[in-house]
Amino acid sequence: MVVGVTVGFVFAAERRQLILEMVRANGAVSLRELARVVQTSEVTVRRDVRALEAEGLLDRRHGGAVLPGGFTRESGFPQKSHLATAEKTAIADLAASFVEEGEAVVVGAGTTTQELARRLARVPGLTVVTNSLLVAQALAHANRVEVVMTGGTLRGSNYALVGSGAEQSLQGLRVTRAFLSGSGLTAERGLSTSNMLSASVDRALVQAAAEVVVLADHTKLGTDTMFQTVPTDVITRLVTDEPPAHDDRAATELQALADQGVHISVAGPGAGSGSGGGAVHGDAVSQAARRRDVPPLPGQRRNLPLGHGQPGGPGSGGPPGAQLRSAVSLDGQATARVADLAPRRR
Repeated sequence: MVVGVTVGFVFAAERRQLILEMVRANGAVSLRELARVVQTSEVTVRRDVRALEAEGLLDRRHGGAVLPGGFTRESGFPQKSHLATAEKTAIADLAASFVEEGEAVVVGAGTTTQELARRLARVPGLTVVTNSLLVAQALAHANRVEVVMTGGTLRGSNYALVGSGAEQSLQGLRVTRAFLSGSGLTAERGLSTSNMLSASVDRALVQAAAEVVVLADHTKLGTDTMFQTVPTDVITRLVTDEPPAHDDRAATELQALADQGVHISVAGPGAGSGSGGGAVHGDAVSQAARRRDVPPLPGQRRNLPLGHGQPGGPGSGGPPGAQLRSAVSLDGQATARVADLAPRRR
């Protein structure tokens, strides 16, 4: 839980001081958590955050506030683990539903991927390659899951193995999917992080996979950090949560990602529980919403059909065109708790 105390009614100055103290204590805090602690609306909290940003006391991010520092600042694991916890849980539930028995996958470092790993422990016959000590720990007692660790140098801030040792251990590896997280995601640059060594290892993880799945909650949408990890045209699927109805920028970013061929899977509140939970399958949304394959990297990548082996997808025996889940509109009116936003046909 985020460091802070629940309070009753306070004046604006006191409320802003409390918000500032929470951000200083945690490094970054979501608007939802701030609103819960100070017992006011997200609209009011957003106004307070704007005022504090104007004074140079903090920086706004989509869906939250962080300590000032621009591109170069990165919150440590303890701070990140308290951000958007409910959203990360829903995202992990949905992402786990794409993994099948007997698959081999790579899972990168991050708090969201750690949540995913806890669910992957239930998938029999799975092989997980990772550079994250926390991902490995989450799978350590899974009887039917084989864990393969990379080499490398330990980066203590996120418990990940980085450097040339990690990258070299991934050479020649081939798996079906890579699950990655990061510090920010934009349609223009794709996934990015604020640490050069982490970005380099994540790129090596991507090279080993036929399909790239990015896990990012709505607070990361539209955020750009120093080092590009995965270009947009290499991302096969984004698994995220539904942005708040007032977050027009996040919704616009989602549509821009979809327009570039990224398949968007949105996990709503209560989207699922456990491995495979929350996958609500529906009919294809429309002719204009049919997916297109992301171009592969020359001589290296081959994207598997999205929905491969999933109910209604290729190889499942389901009806053609049932790969797509129900559409979610960008004004926040979802037709299902878990939905796919397909790219527009060009």
